[in-house]
Amino acid sequence: MKKKVVLAYSGGLDTSFCCIYLTRDLDMEVHSVIVNTGGFSDEELKAVEKRAYEMGVTSHHVVDETINFYDTCIRYLIYGNVLKNNTYPLSVSAERVSQATAIANYAKEINAEYVAHGSTGAGNDQVRFDMIFNILVPEVQILTPIRDLKLSREEEITYLKKHGVEMNFEKAKYSINKGIWGTSVGGKETLTSNQGLPEDAWPTQVSQTEPRKLELTFEKGELKAIDGTQYEHPTKAIQALQAIAQPYGIGRDIHVGDTIIGIKGRVGFEAAAPIIIIKAHHTLEKHTLTKWQLSWKDQLSTFYGNWLHEGQFHDPIMRNIEAFLNDTQTQVSGKVFVELNAYRFQIIGIESDHDLMSNKFGTYGEMNNSWSGDDVKGFSKIFGNQVMIYHKVNKTND
Repeated sequence: MKKKVVLAYSGGLDTSFCCIYLTRDLDMEVHSVIVNTGGFSDEELKAVEKRAYEMGVTSHHVVDETINFYDTCIRYLIYGNVLKNNTYPLSVSAERVSQATAIANYAKEINAEYVAHGSTGAGNDQVRFDMIFNILVPEVQILTPIRDLKLSREEEITYLKKHGVEMNFEKAKYSINKGIWGTSVGGKETLTSNQGLPEDAWPTQVSQTEPRKLELTFEKGELKAIDGTQYEHPTKAIQALQAIAQPYGIGRDIHVGDTIIGIKGRVGFEAAAPIIIIKAHHTLEKHTLTKWQLSWKDQLSTFYGNWLHEGQFHDPIMRNIEAFLNDTQTQVSGKVFVELNAYRFQIIGIESDHDLMSNKFGTYGEMNNSWSGDDVKGFSKIFGNQVMIYHKVNKTND
């Protein structure tokens, strides 16, 4: 009797290799699973399913995690204005946690003896997948053919050609992962420190150059409307904004970061909607939250993003931080005005009933209505009193 394995499958080069290897070389009963985190159209999902069956899988299953991915993860990345190293919106690292969790649950559902993924031995995904499988289904064994065989992309291509697999191998030279929170692009250029990705490597080509102004409406920290059009769920608003902004080439960048396994890594990404949403949300927060709310949010959000990036979504500390982030969003409602241009965007300003920059209390640098000059003199003396005492006692000014 063949052994049953659940394969995390996307239809790309790495998972195509795993599919052929597990079915033909190891003679296993392969049940492929694709977890859609908002990056696949219905047509693309059907094409992936067709390819999976052509490669000999016993069954193919689609798990749509888009809304759950937002509800349990993305919303907190927005609340926290999370950009890894001030650059990367955790496009892939966040979705890998959602995907690994869904695959573990499916392996449990069908009583699989094994679970497999296409990670190499040099990146973060191997740790994220392995760790979450070990947390959620510790009794299931993990198979990682590409990592175990130490294969290069060129060797994978040669193997698939040998087994008669037809696919766009030129395109397959780039590893592309698409989800609702952005698309990552890895290739030979990102293995260097000095090369950028060529124009044709980006999944979305630039086709819009005329400036366009947008009105983004947030309710308690969540994007709910664009130019007055309301969306039934924030995922729909994100996808609509992505369709508008990505053709401008906005949100393209290359992230350089420290991997979980201790080496530096580079990855290209395009994430127009996430970058715009985070910057717009952060601007709204700067108007509606107090100094110390913003300060503690920055500190906790940095930890949250780093811990999520390393796959530690199931650590209970994450639920504690999410509770704090939820509470901070009570007054983060209003409109943010944005202008789009080719390769860039600008936050113009905001309107909010909770705007703390109210001229009822004063205008910064010009006029105040809440205190006198003598009040400021006394406050300034008291505010610096302890530091003055320190310098007097220690004679640091002698």
